[in-house]
Amino acid sequence: MKKSIISLLLLAAAWVSGGALADEIKLADNVPDRYVVIKGDTLWGISARFLKDPWRWPDVWGLNKDEIKNPHWIYPGDVIVLDFTGNTPRLRRDGAGGGKDGDAEWRLMDAKLSPSIRRQSLATGAISSIPASDIQPFLTRPLVVDGQELIAAPTLVAGPESRVVLSAGDTAFAQGVVSGDGADWSVFRPGRNLTDPDTKELLGREAVYLGDAQISEFGDVSTLLLTKAVKEIAPGDRLARPSPVQSLSYVPHAPGSAIKGRVIAGPDDSVSEIAALQVVVINRGHREGIEIGHVLALYRDRPSVTPPNAVNQNEKIKLPAERYGLVFVFRVFDKVSYALVMNSTQPVNVLDVVRTP
Repeated sequence: MKKSIISLLLLAAAWVSGGALADEIKLADNVPDRYVVIKGDTLWGISARFLKDPWRWPDVWGLNKDEIKNPHWIYPGDVIVLDFTGNTPRLRRDGAGGGKDGDAEWRLMDAKLSPSIRRQSLATGAISSIPASDIQPFLTRPLVVDGQELIAAPTLVAGPESRVVLSAGDTAFAQGVVSGDGADWSVFRPGRNLTDPDTKELLGREAVYLGDAQISEFGDVSTLLLTKAVKEIAPGDRLARPSPVQSLSYVPHAPGSAIKGRVIAGPDDSVSEIAALQVVVINRGHREGIEIGHVLALYRDRPSVTPPNAVNQNEKIKLPAERYGLVFVFRVFDKVSYALVMNSTQPVNVLDVVRTP
C-alpha cells in the first residue's frame, strides 16, 4: 500500500513539473524507508536503491542545472530519506529540510538526530557519482589529440648515452617545450585513430599514456627527468600538459536535447564483449552538447525479419532497436567522449547506438 501511494505521488509530481506520462519516476522494488551511506557508496548506487532509473536522482533530489554541477555533498554516515512533506516528493539527507510536524504522515521515516560536528573540507570524504577506481586512469591523462595538437606537441629527441629505451629516473631531452607552460608534463605516444563510423570524419587520435616527466632546464633542447613510466618510453614520443584534476561529484542527468551517437571504441582494440564498469568511447562531444554527467541509453539493432505472410521472402521488416543499458559520461573532448558502462543486460559492442534516455 505504501509503495502504491508513493508511486501515485511521484507520477503526480512528474505532471506538475510539466513532464509527460513517459517521465514517471518509478521506484525500485522494495524501496527502503531510509538508507545510511557507507564508505565506497556512489550516488548512482544509492539512487538505485530508491529508483528504477538511477540517473533520475536529480529529479527527485530537486536539483536545478547549476546545482547538478555542484551537488549537495554526501558523506559516509549520512542518512538518505524519501521526503513527501512538500508539494513534490524529494530525496534528501535526513535533517536537511522537510515539512511541518503535521505532515509527518507523508514521511517514510521520522527523523531522530543527535548533534554532531564534521571537521573536514567541503569535498574531503564525499562520495563520488560513479566508482572512482574504474575511471581514475582516464581523468588526468591526455586521451585524445587532434592533428594540430599532435604536430605542435613537444617531442623527445634523445635519451642518455643515445639509449632508445627509457624508464623512470632517466634523463631525456625534448624539443618544442615552452617555459611558460610549466615544468610538469605527461609523456604519450599517438595511438588509435578515432573515426566516425557514419561520416568517416577523423574525430581525433587517442594518446597512449606512457608516464610523467619534469623539466629541469628549459632551452631550444630542454632537459627533463622521467619521473614515472608505465610503459617503455623512446625518442619520438610526445609531451602534453597534464589535464586538471577533475571532480567526481557530478550527478547523473539526461541531456537537455535529443542526442544520438555510436560507441566507436572500447578500452582497448576489442570491438565486442565490453562489460559493465568498463569504459567506452562515443562519437559525440562538446560540439554536440555532451557534458560531464550526461547519461545515455545503449541500444542495439535487432535483426530484420520476414513477415509471416510475405509473398516475397526477401521482404524484410526492421524491428525496433533493443535498449539494454546505460552509460555515464565522465570526460568530454570536442568531438568524442569517454563514458562508463553503468549497467547492461548484455556485452556492449562497437557501433551500438547511444542516445538520450
